[in-house]
Amino acid sequence: MEKGRGIYWGWYVVVGAFLVLSVNYGARYCFGVFVNPLSVQFGWSRSVISLGASLNMFVYSLCSIFTGRIADRVAPRWIITVGALIASLGFVLTSFIRTPLEFYVVYGLLIGISSSGMGVVVANTSVGKWFVRKRGLAIGVATMGISFGTIVLAPTAGYIVKNMSWQAGFLLMGIVIFLIGVTLSQLLMRRSSPESYGLLPDGEVARDSALDVEAETQVTKMSYRDMLRDGRFWVIGVSFGLALMTVMSAFVHQVAYAQDNGIERVAAASSLGAVGVAGLLGQFFFGWLSDRLKDVRYSAVLGMVVMAVGMLVLLQAKTVTVLYTYALVYGFGYGSVAPMLPILAADRFGRHVLGSVYGMLTFFNGIGGSIGPIIGGAIYDHFGSYVYVWQANIAILIVVALLLLTLKPGCPLMSRT
Repeated sequence: MEKGRGIYWGWYVVVGAFLVLSVNYGARYCFGVFVNPLSVQFGWSRSVISLGASLNMFVYSLCSIFTGRIADRVAPRWIITVGALIASLGFVLTSFIRTPLEFYVVYGLLIGISSSGMGVVVANTSVGKWFVRKRGLAIGVATMGISFGTIVLAPTAGYIVKNMSWQAGFLLMGIVIFLIGVTLSQLLMRRSSPESYGLLPDGEVARDSALDVEAETQVTKMSYRDMLRDGRFWVIGVSFGLALMTVMSAFVHQVAYAQDNGIERVAAASSLGAVGVAGLLGQFFFGWLSDRLKDVRYSAVLGMVVMAVGMLVLLQAKTVTVLYTYALVYGFGYGSVAPMLPILAADRFGRHVLGSVYGMLTFFNGIGGSIGPIIGGAIYDHFGSYVYVWQANIAILIVVALLLLTLKPGCPLMSRT
């Protein structure tokens, strides 16, 4: 089969998605840096401040349903550009807040809504439409931007807040999002699919025996009714919603658990960074692996099993060495979550309806991610220990792995091969 000359444009889309996800999630995930300064200046309780973050996550997840639908119809550059413009304005306005209500409206609602336009649904949907055979690798590389942005922007924001002010930190986030979100989306993510350039996915220019590509391009529409009546949608949605519930409970409570076990505060907090670094490697590996397996679900199953093993290690984390062993193992498995959700969705439903399916699935993730920390805290308050939280997470991840094994393949018009 004849290949197009030069670098396939889909790889530029991957670069654009990587950087857009970096600034979007890096800016949102460094929120913890601002908690103490806001509390000190305004006298707000941690519950008041945390509500803003929870509202942001819920609104983001809810809006992903709509941005996913739009992503199947509109070029990604316009969705990302509008999202970046509003998000940058939101971060700038956050630097001027004075009351909790202003905080909730600006950070919770405005940034929550706009972040969905720059989120994984739009970015990974765009990437997924450019690839079939190399979809796993491409989405894996793009989602590495989530971890990369967190690793870079969190310490940067921390440095600015410490040496300047929390207002300057929010202003920086707004400027970075504006420069990268608007510029790169307009340059690298101009069109929705390779067909817009006269190409086929993966850079193929001749059909010959590419029956898998030709078949997949025939599936262009799916109603919400058909989606919600499909058992595969519920298997994927429930599985990843439960997985995100365990992830967020671990992220929120692992530092406190480590300190309860006598591990020094800085070392305990740094374990989150180790999870991020390992997650960066996992995002690449599980995306790459899915391209080499007969069925991509096995890559997702492996990720859940590795996460469960990490939880087992956490139960024994009485020293810094064991804590960091947990962070590396669990973080590597956690790296499977972000790429495998869109890869499974595209594999089972087809790339042209990926935005609609992925957006709805992301809403389920948001529900799971929102209740995970609350359930973890309630269990701790009742039993006075996080041991039961980690044991519950292990059981849930094993159930998720078994549930994913039941996932039926795509219909003939939606298959990869």
